Amino acid sequence: MAKDTFLNRKHTLNCKGKLIDLSEPAVMAILNITPDSFYGASRAQSIEQALHKTEIFLKQGAKFIDVGAYSSRPSATDVNENEEIERLIPVVSAISNTFPEAIISVDTFRAKVAEEGIKAGAHIVNDIAAGNLDEKMFETVAKLQVPYIMMHMQGTPQTMQQNPTYENVSKEVFAYFSEKINTLQNLGVKDIVLDPGFGFAKTLEHNYQLLKDLQLLSFFELPILVGVSRKSMITKALDIKTEDALNGTTVLNTAALLKGANILRVHDVKEAVECVKLVSRLVG
Repeated sequence: MAKDTFLNRKHTLNCKGKLIDLSEPAVMAILNITPDSFYGASRAQSIEQALHKTEIFLKQGAKFIDVGAYSSRPSATDVNENEEIERLIPVVSAISNTFPEAIISVDTFRAKVAEEGIKAGAHIVNDIAAGNLDEKMFETVAKLQVPYIMMHMQGTPQTMQQNPTYENVSKEVFAYFSEKINTLQNLGVKDIVLDPGFGFAKTLEHNYQLLKDLQLLSFFELPILVGVSRKSMITKALDIKTEDALNGTTVLNTAALLKGANILRVHDVKEAVECVKLVSRLVG
């Protein structure tokens, strides 16, 4: 098994001159500046709360802080661009100034928000739509020359779960990324991270098939991000509440690591960091 695990894959990200080594998987902490994200404990309603949560995340071992001001849960309320910027930028700036060692990701599908976030001190753009919801996103990321996390999704957060349909979800996600990677590389984007988009325009069966086949994405020789933290693929399968989904999250994070994940995007940093350390011992 060790021949095909993350320990043999050498990946780095250039974050404004900070070279981040992903040869051992890293943990990305979720920080939501929203009133309606699906897991209430991930929300920060003030700059002070955001800084407090960031401090805890960093002490627990988070490599990245992913700041989002637009809830992407199914059927989420749409937020206009100006409101998203007004929520996001003061928090990104405060984190950058207070914790200069933090690597900040901005979770947005809008090019203008991404650009303003990078100017405010962020290092990475995390786009759930892979450019599909803003035609200027790819050229903006190319201009900014920052790492770009692109996720697979059909439709929008408001429509994505209405009737997700695939002939073969794993093959279709693979083809989706193949086309997007080619476009980005032709534009000169050097650092690309792939997120298969668990819970985004996928049924329970789609999610588990995609996780079973996660190693297929290693073909692209790019870092893979997995975000299953407390999602419905856990709560529906176990018939539990979001608040009770930490154990299930750890199980699926372990599976993702064994299948090649380089970044775990999570609500619970301490447990994810422990997961990475133990899996490293298991396969090392």
